[in-house]
Amino acid sequence: MKKIINWANIRLILIFVILISLFSFTSNRNSNRKLKKSVVVFMGDNSLFVKRETVNKLLIENKTNASSIEKDKLDLNKLENTLDSNEMIEKSDVFVSIDGVLKAVVKQKTPIARVFVGDSSFYIGYEGSKMPLSDNFTARVPLVSGSFNERNREKLTDLCRIIYDDDFLKKNITAIQIMPNGSLKMHNRDFNYQIDFGSIIKVEDKFRNYKAFYQKAILDSSLYHYKRIDLRFTQQVVCTK
Repeated sequence: MKKIINWANIRLILIFVILISLFSFTSNRNSNRKLKKSVVVFMGDNSLFVKRETVNKLLIENKTNASSIEKDKLDLNKLENTLDSNEMIEKSDVFVSIDGVLKAVVKQKTPIARVFVGDSSFYIGYEGSKMPLSDNFTARVPLVSGSFNERNREKLTDLCRIIYDDDFLKKNITAIQIMPNGSLKMHNRDFNYQIDFGSIIKVEDKFRNYKAFYQKAILDSSLYHYKRIDLRFTQQVVCTK
């Protein structure tokens, strides 16, 4: 009985050693293999502000192609950080598939306004960061001009985010002018009137009033006759012909 137990133990040890050897051999062989190719997948909106070729170039670290890269030379965290540092990219996920394909799933930043400061121009992203203009695509977002600065940037971003998330406002508001005293004047897409928005306070109440007024006024075509829509008083909408 004792001998049978010893042989059983030896048999188990041999199997364990063989499995470790096979695993080590397979892992070493797999890590020394070269990648087949690289693939870039964009999430969400099909409007590409950053070219696929640009992302792929960052992904393969300026090498000719992915097939010249060995798996064990890859630093996936470094690649993700490199992609995330791009001003057009919000977040990326980089991994290698079982069949040896280097993949990057990329979420672009979403522009919600285009700001003009002096001779320069840039986008504000949904999360609040600056985005450079793209040679690849132009976003249809409100144009912001006037006294834009770091003091009003956060409040303005919140306001533009509300506009972006609302289907009606997104289509209706085309431009925002920031006056020296901090009040806002807005322009709409379909009519000639100017919207006097006032300070960036009680934003949701003001937009709610504007939408209610618009839906009522559009029925009798009176919107064509107004030159100014005043939203500064949150309890009422004052119109000037």
